[in-house]
Amino acid sequence: HRDLHSFPTRRSSDLRRELKLEDNGDTDSEGNFTLEKVACLGCCTLAPVVQIDGRTFGKVNQQNVKQILKDFLSGKTLFQKHLNTKKEEKSDFGEIRLGLGSCCVASGSEDIKDTLDQILFETGIKANVKQVGCVGMCHQVPLLEFMPPNGNSILYTKVKPYDVKNIVLKHFTPPQLNKRLSYKLLSLLDYLYFSQKKSDPLSLNYSEKQISDFLDLQKHISTSNKGEINPIDIEEYLREDGFKALEKCLNDYKPGQVVDIILQSGLKGRGGAGFPTGKKWEAVQVEKSALKFVICNGDEGDPGAFMDRMLLESFPYRILEGMAIAAFATGATKGFLYIRAEYPVAVRRIKFAIQECYKKALLGQNILNSGFSFHLEIFEGAGAFVCGEETALIASMEGFRGIPRPRPPFPSSNGLFGYPTLINNVETMASVPWIIRNGSEAFSKIGIQGGAGTKVFALAGKIKRGGLIEVPMGITLSEIVEKIGGGIQGDNHFKAVQIGGPSGGCIPASLASTPVDFTHLNQIGAMMGSGGLVVLDHTDCMVDIARYFLSFTQEQSCGRCTYCRIGTRQMLVLLDKFCQGEALPGDLEKLETLAHLIKKGSLCGLGKTAPNPVLTSLKYFRFEYEAHLQGICPAKKCKALIKYIIQDDCIGCTKCAQDCPTGAILFNPYGVHAIDQKKCIKCNICLQVCPTGSVVITNANETKMTNHASYQD
Repeated sequence: HRDLHSFPTRRSSDLRRELKLEDNGDTDSEGNFTLEKVACLGCCTLAPVVQIDGRTFGKVNQQNVKQILKDFLSGKTLFQKHLNTKKEEKSDFGEIRLGLGSCCVASGSEDIKDTLDQILFETGIKANVKQVGCVGMCHQVPLLEFMPPNGNSILYTKVKPYDVKNIVLKHFTPPQLNKRLSYKLLSLLDYLYFSQKKSDPLSLNYSEKQISDFLDLQKHISTSNKGEINPIDIEEYLREDGFKALEKCLNDYKPGQVVDIILQSGLKGRGGAGFPTGKKWEAVQVEKSALKFVICNGDEGDPGAFMDRMLLESFPYRILEGMAIAAFATGATKGFLYIRAEYPVAVRRIKFAIQECYKKALLGQNILNSGFSFHLEIFEGAGAFVCGEETALIASMEGFRGIPRPRPPFPSSNGLFGYPTLINNVETMASVPWIIRNGSEAFSKIGIQGGAGTKVFALAGKIKRGGLIEVPMGITLSEIVEKIGGGIQGDNHFKAVQIGGPSGGCIPASLASTPVDFTHLNQIGAMMGSGGLVVLDHTDCMVDIARYFLSFTQEQSCGRCTYCRIGTRQMLVLLDKFCQGEALPGDLEKLETLAHLIKKGSLCGLGKTAPNPVLTSLKYFRFEYEAHLQGICPAKKCKALIKYIIQDDCIGCTKCAQDCPTGAILFNPYGVHAIDQKKCIKCNICLQVCPTGSVVITNANETKMTNHASYQD
């Protein structure tokens, strides 16, 4: 029996159909799989995503969902068997780097690793295969990077298992004569095969321009050395100045001096609120208590965000070092990493890293013979988004429901079990070692006034180059979308950015020159949030986007306060009416009034920010709401307001009929096909597979396509 976790998207329906689940059922008739919807699996650039017993699969669709389930049951796709704890050794053949983070694994990098190991064994090539963390370019995974002993590295992208042999033999020569001859012949045969197929796996290498476009505007602090070091090799982290900052604090500074450095750096909390980190540390430090706690908040769960997961998986020692420094500065002796259980790779790597730190006397009693002691452990969260709020997180750790409490008292004086507690998020902790090593002035000079340092973003959505990026504060949305992200996919047009997740706002392309920092984003009705940045194009319906994010926050509400519990539900009812074409005159005003009341009256940040996607989309895309009042979805996205039709230029190839999951299209070889509107579930598959573009979407009361651009004008 397998637990199958799915992010609630259209792919959930594909899974239900494949497993033949009834309306209220969750387990298939053979007892093999139980389907469970979860808030987020943290692999947004590879969405839709499904996780089976800890193994994550990306880019799931109607065509491959059956094969995924079949392969899993047959044992072909096994979960990552072990942590690569082997120490890297120097090799005359050079080094091969392979990312094995969650996004990489979901894209098939473990299959690449297995094939690579087999090829190296068969050829006798002694190249060092190095497991690295996130390289940031999630849009190009699986990645293989070749580091010759002398010369520049070469990067291969979107590698398939059948590419590996030719790539390896292009760079390395088998040491034995018989193997050189046999593999030379095999390479020639492969070359002939691929030239007939008009494809060459050796043309997969990413161009220097593409790499520079993606990296040039970035500044790496929390993500420094990304794609270069083995995440769990403590020796390599130490060689890269790891724990030098902690050592400097213990030897050269008093706790108050460390707090002053963080204050002067201008570092603000990267979890969303942007509260000055130094002030938080100072508030805990001045408390007189025999016991104090430090908690690293890794309860990331908002759609479009995967920064914390990537940092935890790729830089576990950096986060542990930041926590140890925070503990020294505030006088804490006990710490916890609160990580959501849906991040199994992050949990395993952090656990291993903690064990390694204890062995090196970097955690535990009398750290580095300094007299300072600090103990760390992991607390796995159950996936409640509200537990990202400090007081709800504390309640969860104490064994209660994750419900926020009124403040004051603040956690700095009355936190976990009533003791003074410092809570910072993952990225904040990861920034601390760099600040201590390089000084507060170096950090404060990065960014803009009032927004020092850098920010890590999860860049996802309708973007050419999605992934994990770290940029200086003050960079504009346009620079992120157009320069780093490479612009919008295909021939579509940049419409908006949803920044800050369900607590953030929808910012139109016309405001893309806005600098990204806490102040400027707040001025236009959005917020930085923890760092989710979802790019939208003209095919996205802003009413549907607002409904999606509000449905998430409404479901995640703890229910404690009336405004959030009932108010968000009433807003969602109204948004459903808009998307169903059932909204009445006056509903728009009701929706706006409710949003403002909930924002003012809710207890915690979840309720206060839940209306943001609605308010910003009303502010900048009001015409779309007004169109829905007339039963028209300008983006042709709301299912109740659209229909799929097949035009007269259909060539009768039958592909749409073959792939239609409900039999709404009857076979009519060489003839014009038609869609039975009563059976059509608007899954979009027929449009995707049609080779001639004969399948089009129209508004339900139309017979021909409407020009969206002219409507918007």
